Amino acid sequence: QVRLVESGGGLVQPGGSLRLSCVASGSINIIYTLGWYRQAPGKQREWVATITGEGQISYADSVKGRFTISREGRKNTVFLQMNSTKPEDTAVYYCKRGTSWGQGTQVTVSS
Repeated sequence: QVRLVESGGGLVQPGGSLRLSCVASGSINIIYTLGWYRQAPGKQREWVATITGEGQISYADSVKGRFTISREGRKNTVFLQMNSTKPEDTAVYYCKRGTSWGQGTQVTVSS
């Protein structure tokens, strides 16, 4: 059973920055694809960004140029650096590996 634990959420003013972290349990000999998703109130969960085991990165158009996904070396730890945040970025952010999800961390962008 994979365990994913997110952290780093909170309240940030529009235009501000926040860094989310996700630690995934499992062997460090296997570098998994990890992704970030988010779900705003009353909306469906949507994909935000992905980083593969080979380091390939992709972003949703809504966050491209503002968010950066990265991972810590060979560890199954992934980060989401959120810059130039907007109120529409407000959501619960989830980490995903395979079919496993973390519990989520709340991000609120508001003045």
